[in-house]
Amino acid sequence: MSWWLLLLAGALEIAWAVSLKFSAGYAKPIPSLISLVSMALAVGCLNLALRERPLGLAYATWVGIGVVGTTLMGVLLFDEPGTLVKWACLGLILTGLIGLQMSATAR
Repeated sequence: MSWWLLLLAGALEIAWAVSLKFSAGYAKPIPSLISLVSMALAVGCLNLALRERPLGLAYATWVGIGVVGTTLMGVLLFDEPGTLVKWACLGLILTGLIGLQMSATAR
């Protein structure tokens, strides 16, 4: 269950960041509300996942999902450049997350 909560927390972090961009500095009410609610729910889901997951692994997973997801959304929604270096760096982040998970289970 804690992995599902972490995945949900990561998805909510992506929603928070994307809606923050759409809010234009909290000038638009609907994206602003979505941003604030998704931010609170993301932290709440992370909090629940921390009951069963190690802190470092859970936080790194949450942030990693957010980094990868918001980068993809930036390319898809906001016409940000999708360079080879960017994709390679995202691959390194994912590799690091896999390494953290392997180290957590190899006690």
